[in-house]
Amino acid sequence: MPPAAPPRLIEFNKPYGVLSQFTPEGRWRGLKDFIDVPGVYVAGRLDADSEGLLLLTDDGRLQARIADPRFKMEKVYWVQVEGVPDDAALTALQNGVTLNDGLTLPARARRLDAAPAVWPRDPPIRVRPSIPDSWIELAIKEGRNRQVRRMTAAVGHPTLRLIRAAIGPHKIDGLAPGSWRG
Repeated sequence: MPPAAPPRLIEFNKPYGVLSQFTPEGRWRGLKDFIDVPGVYVAGRLDADSEGLLLLTDDGRLQARIADPRFKMEKVYWVQVEGVPDDAALTALQNGVTLNDGLTLPARARRLDAAPAVWPRDPPIRVRPSIPDSWIELAIKEGRNRQVRRMTAAVGHPTLRLIRAAIGPHKIDGLAPGSWRG
C-alpha cells in the first residue's frame, strides 16, 4: 500500500464579493470561479464583504485545527476604519470589548502609520470628505461572526475595509487578489 499523500493546504487571497464556499449565492461569487482543486474545503470563514487570506485543505483534522477557536490560532487583520482611533480605543480593543454575545478575548491592536501596500478594492469603499479614515492592525484568537467589524464599531470606529493578512504562520504576502498557492 503506498504511503498517504501529505495534506494539501491552499492559501487563497479572497477578493471582495466572494463567499467562503464553492457555490455562488445571489450577487456573491463562489470559490469555484478561482480554485479548481477537487477535495479541498475551507478552513475557517471570511465574509463576502471582507478580503484576504483564506485557507483550504483536504485534511479534516487540519481544517478543524485552523478553524476551531479552542486552538487559538491568531488571525491578523488590516482594518480601514472611519476616524482615527485614539489610545483609549486601542486599549479597549487590546483588553477586550463587550459585544452583544459577550466580552471578546484580549487582542493585539495598533494604528498603522500608513496604509498597508494593498490592491484597490472593487468596488471602492465609500469616502466621506468630512470624516477621515485610518488603518489599524488587529490580531484576534477567536472567530465570532463579523467579530472585527463589531469590535471596531464598539469603540466608535466603523470598519470601511477589512483584509485578513495572516492566519497563524500563513501570510498573504505576495499573493494577488483571486490567486492561490499550495
